Amino acid sequence: MSTGIERSFTIGALAEAAGVSVKTVRHYSDGGLLPAPARSSGGHRRYGEAALETLLTIRRLRALGLPLPLAGAVVRAELSLEDALASQQDEVERQLTELRWRSAGLRALRLAAGDPAGLELLGEAMRHAPGRDAFADFWRRVLPLRMPAKLRSAIVDAALPELPDEPTARQALAYAQLHALTADRAEAAAVRGRSPMDCEDAPEFFHGLGEAYALAGAELARSAAPQPGQALDCFVAVHARAERSVDSADFRIALGQQLIATADPAMTRYWTLAGELTPEPTMGEAHVWLTEALGVWRRAA
Repeated sequence: MSTGIERSFTIGALAEAAGVSVKTVRHYSDGGLLPAPARSSGGHRRYGEAALETLLTIRRLRALGLPLPLAGAVVRAELSLEDALASQQDEVERQLTELRWRSAGLRALRLAAGDPAGLELLGEAMRHAPGRDAFADFWRRVLPLRMPAKLRSAIVDAALPELPDEPTARQALAYAQLHALTADRAEAAAVRGRSPMDCEDAPEFFHGLGEAYALAGAELARSAAPQPGQALDCFVAVHARAERSVDSADFRIALGQQLIATADPAMTRYWTLAGELTPEPTMGEAHVWLTEALGVWRRAA
């Protein structure tokens, strides 16, 4: 039967009741995580039942992997338990994804029989958690300088491949190769130097290309073979406007030859590697589909 009198604990008794060390109690108390203790006539700390409940809560949250600052925010009512647990779950998922990438990198290296070049390539790419920052930086260096910020951001977002949460060894190698390619500033500068669209017409040109690639992407999604149609008409019209010309048989023939002659090897490699990482059709795959559709049109003409 309860007496209605709250128990009080010495620091040692509180530590024993909570299953922690005296040092831990003192650390939490000094850090403001526990209710302020009373003092006995001899000046010793005396803790109430609220301190025990707080200690037990912190210990349980820590057992789930919550860092002390996050657990402290919960017991101080600065953060809800639901939000804290959601935050920790996100962090655990991030760590699991990083571990899966490391595992895939190790498998890729084993398949390469410990090749020194592969070790350098994968080791450099896996120094940090896999991410797309290097890819984004590459595109910002490649795109024309005179381009509206909103359009630039849209192109960069569309050009970045989604990274798989559970990569294969082949995807880990593709990621490492793509990371090396996009981290090469000299290569990015060379790509932009080879681009014919660093001019005032670039915004309209890229807007039009985006529409054509979206149409081609829809065809790719349904596994349609390259063929003349709305996507190709849109693609040709974009180039015709950029060349101050019109869509005609002669223009299509010349455009097909131009696309083959000016294909950038670095960009071709970028899209090949990007295609290894994502199941969704990339802009590069859409470009290839449209180029091949132009060839189909020419052979049928």
